[in-house]
Amino acid sequence: MQLKKNPDVSLEKKKGLYFLMGLMISLGVVLVAFEWVQYEGEVGSLGELNLELDEEEMIPITQQQPPPPPPPPPQTTIIEIVEDDEEIEEELEIEDTEDTDDEIEFIDIPEEVAEEPQIFTIVEENPEFPGGEVELFKYLGKNTKYPAIAKDAGIQGIVYVQFVVMEDGSINPNMITILRGVHPALDNEAIRVVKKMPKWKPGRQRGKPVRVYYKLPFRFTLK
Repeated sequence: MQLKKNPDVSLEKKKGLYFLMGLMISLGVVLVAFEWVQYEGEVGSLGELNLELDEEEMIPITQQQPPPPPPPPPQTTIIEIVEDDEEIEEELEIEDTEDTDDEIEFIDIPEEVAEEPQIFTIVEENPEFPGGEVELFKYLGKNTKYPAIAKDAGIQGIVYVQFVVMEDGSINPNMITILRGVHPALDNEAIRVVKKMPKWKPGRQRGKPVRVYYKLPFRFTLK
C-alpha cells in the first residue's frame, strides 16, 4: 500500500521559512523607503532670511519715569514784634468734657501769711528822737495839751504809752498802746501827740535797722 503525504504537514514545515523570507522582504522595503525619503527631502537653498528691520519701523520700548515731585517751599519763621505797651490778650481754650460721676475732692490750701519782721525790745543801738532826749521833752511840752474835761474834773497822773519805731524811723500809728492809763481824755491826748512825732533815728541790731518797742511816760499835773 502506498502512503500519501498530507499537504498540511508539508505546509507547516515551510511556515518558518516563509516567515523569515517575509521579514527580510519587509526590512528591505523599509530601508528603500528611508533612502527615498532622504533623497526627495533635500531642498535647494532658499537664500538667507534677513530679519533686520528698518530703523523707522523699530519702535523702542521705554519705561517712562514719573516726574519728580516739586520741592517743598522753604520754611520761613515769622517773628512778630509787639510793643511793650500793647496788651496781648491770650485766649484760653476750654474743651467741653462729658459729665462723669467721679467725685471731685476739694482740698483747702492754707493761705501763706507773710511773716512780720521781729520787733525788738533790747537792741545794740536804741532808736533816738531827732536831737536826743532834750529835744524830745521840748516836743512833748510844746505839743501836749491838758484836756479841759480832765482839768475841770481835777484829774491828773502819768500815762505810760508804748509805740514802735519802724526800720525807717517812722512811728506806726497802728502799734500805739496804752500800758497804764489815767483817764480816756488824758490817754487819747498822749496817743495824739505820739502820732504827730517826726521820724526817729531807727534802732539797729547787728548793723541793720530793725523795729523797736519804745516806752514813753506822759505826766499830767495841775498847778
